[in-house]
Amino acid sequence: MKVMVLGKATVQSEAGELGSAEEFAAMNEFNEKLVEAGVVLAADGLQPTSKGKRVAFDADGNTRVIDGPFAETKELIAGFSIWEVASMEEAVEWVKRSPLRDCEVELRKIFDADDFGDSLPAEIAAAEQRMSAESAAQQ
Repeated sequence: MKVMVLGKATVQSEAGELGSAEEFAAMNEFNEKLVEAGVVLAADGLQPTSKGKRVAFDADGNTRVIDGPFAETKELIAGFSIWEVASMEEAVEWVKRSPLRDCEVELRKIFDADDFGDSLPAEIAAAEQRMSAESAAQQ
């Protein structure tokens, strides 16, 4: 199963503070373990929301662009990873081994075709598989 690991923003990450050399070294060591175990599929940190934008859609599909920064730091994301794990419990155990301190990490299962059961038409499932294969081939 694929899991998205969302690193929640902190006051420091929103201020653009990147952390100490020791913190980078510890996180690099943890990330190397994830790669060696074949768990991590993608990972990156995000710029502060002061450098971001949101696009809001109303009920008619009209859009409005909102410039950052955004309020409520506890609701923002500072980084992400996508992991391939056997279970949510495995993902939780990996996160517990991380060197992170004084922050929060959210784990969310990524939908796969099985999650939709019979409600996903066969032609859509086939198109999803084709696009996924094409995307993987381009990388």
